[in-house]
Amino acid sequence: MPKEEKPKEKTKKTKPSDSEEKPKKTPSKKKKEKSEEMKLSDLPGVGPAAIEKLEAAGIFDLMGVAVLGPKELGETAGLGEAVARKAIQAARSMMDLGFQDGLEFAEKREEIFYITTGSKEFDTLLGGRGIETKAITEAFGSFGSGKTQLGLSLAVNAQLPIENGGAEGKSVYIDTEGTFRPDRVKQIAEAKGANPENVLKNILVARAFNSDHQILLIDKVGELIKNGEPIRVVIIDSLTAHFRAEFSGRGQLADRQQKLNKYLHNLMKMAEQFNLAVYVTNQVMANPAMMFGDPTTAIGGHIVGHASTFRIYIRRGKKGSRVAKLIDSPNLPDNECVFYVTDKGVCDDE
Repeated sequence: MPKEEKPKEKTKKTKPSDSEEKPKKTPSKKKKEKSEEMKLSDLPGVGPAAIEKLEAAGIFDLMGVAVLGPKELGETAGLGEAVARKAIQAARSMMDLGFQDGLEFAEKREEIFYITTGSKEFDTLLGGRGIETKAITEAFGSFGSGKTQLGLSLAVNAQLPIENGGAEGKSVYIDTEGTFRPDRVKQIAEAKGANPENVLKNILVARAFNSDHQILLIDKVGELIKNGEPIRVVIIDSLTAHFRAEFSGRGQLADRQQKLNKYLHNLMKMAEQFNLAVYVTNQVMANPAMMFGDPTTAIGGHIVGHASTFRIYIRRGKKGSRVAKLIDSPNLPDNECVFYVTDKGVCDDE
């Protein structure tokens, strides 16, 4: 008799373990559905006037509110600090912003897109598939090194099918130096067998005339996405040109760095929120204190270095080639590769 009872106990133990696993998955789905259904108007203390102000500032969903501080939300929406704090807490509880295990985080990482640079060697340097969404990729180097050409290539490649290394989306190009050339985009598109007119139509270009205008344009990207534009990459060429020109001398250095820091944090927040890639080019200066080695130093100091997910140094190589060196990455070793800039854009051969 006791022998017959043991297998019954085992079967009873196995059933609840299976049934326990199933309901664990369903609540997270329900929470996601709830957060998608919820709107800004569902937040306590946030009325139509506050919603208008939030949308004017480029905040259209609960995630945009959840990642703000009480003071920042109060200033943006014209709310008191206590009301702003309540609204943020409500948004965070609706979005279920808390801890998650490594497996859940790995599942979220599966929604990331990769955009090829056009060079297999360059893609290998970046992990095998090119630049990724939800990350800031910074390229710095002297003039004529190929930073802008890489940006133009990415603007075209983002429109390619996923199986061809693209993300099947549109590109945003924020031009601070007046270097965007439609003719060059057409040339790259034709070399890839794409329709040049369609490719140009899918690149949304804005010319930034000062640092404030440059910062404002980031809020406009949120508006474009809300209006249904499938944006997958934001290219800023260059990141530091206006900041460098407007803030001169050591007396204004702290103000410049703080403004730049906030701008980079907004870029990262935008990349995470909308699942898009951010590619920025950065200017350089020569460090006269360096007696030996390469004196080239990126502008922006540690602020830009810490904010960038991937940092690449591009320089001219032998016989018309370019050398890209990976300086910083959260998951890849330091390495370098050789690539060329041709009629096809960035590629492996001349």
